[in-house]
Amino acid sequence: MEYLFEMHTHTKEVSTCAVAYAEDLIESYKSSDYAGFVLTNHLNASTFERAGLTDASWDEKIDHFMKGFNAVKKAAGDRFIVLLGFEINFYNTSNDYLVYGATEEFLRSHGDLMAKTPKQFSKLCRENGLLFIQAHPFRRGMKVVDWNILDGYEVFNGNPRHNSNNDIAEIWAKKHNKAIVVSGSDFHEIEDACAGGIYFKSPINNNDDLLRELRSGKYRLRKSDLGEQK
Repeated sequence: MEYLFEMHTHTKEVSTCAVAYAEDLIESYKSSDYAGFVLTNHLNASTFERAGLTDASWDEKIDHFMKGFNAVKKAAGDRFIVLLGFEINFYNTSNDYLVYGATEEFLRSHGDLMAKTPKQFSKLCRENGLLFIQAHPFRRGMKVVDWNILDGYEVFNGNPRHNSNNDIAEIWAKKHNKAIVVSGSDFHEIEDACAGGIYFKSPINNNDDLLRELRSGKYRLRKSDLGEQK
C-alpha cells in the first residue's frame, strides 16, 4: 500500500497569489486518493505587505501566517492530514524554497527569517532538523545556488500556468546526487489540484514521519500530465 501526499499547496488566507481558500482546497481533493498535504503558503514580503503588516512585529506576522494553516486544518477535519511547511523568499532575491518539518515555534523563535541569506537559513534548518528544498529551480527568473546548502530540489512542479522546466530540474538533481527530490501540484486554484505529490510506503501522520520518509529516499513521485505548462 502507498500513501499519496501533496507537497506544495497555497491558500488565499495567506498567499496573495492564490485564488482558492482553505475550503476550496479541501473540496478539490476530497474525492481523490491523497492522504494529506504539506501547506506551503508563501513567507515573503508580499504576504505581509498586502495584509497591511509591513511594519508589524514578527510575532504579528506569524499570527497572520498561521491563520492559513489553522483554516486548512479546520476545513480538513478528519479527512486529511495537514502538516505545516512554507515557501520562503528572502529579501531582494528571486528564488523560492520549500521548507519541510516546520513548527510554529521555529517560525516565531528566530526573528525575521526572510532577512537571512540562503546560506544562513540553510544552517538554521540543519540545526533544527528541517529540510531546505529549492522550489521549481529552473522556472524563468530563478537562479542556481550552491547545491551544498540545499537538501534537495523540487523536480516536478505541476502548476499549469508556469513552465518550470521540470526535465532540467530532474537532470540537475541527479547530477548533484541529491537524494531528496519532491513533486508538488503548486496548488493556487481549483484547476491545479492533484497534479503532483509523493507516494510514500508508510503513512505520514506528522512531521517526524515526513522527514524520515523523505530522507529514506524510498518513495516515488507523482508527475501528472494534468500539470506543467508546455
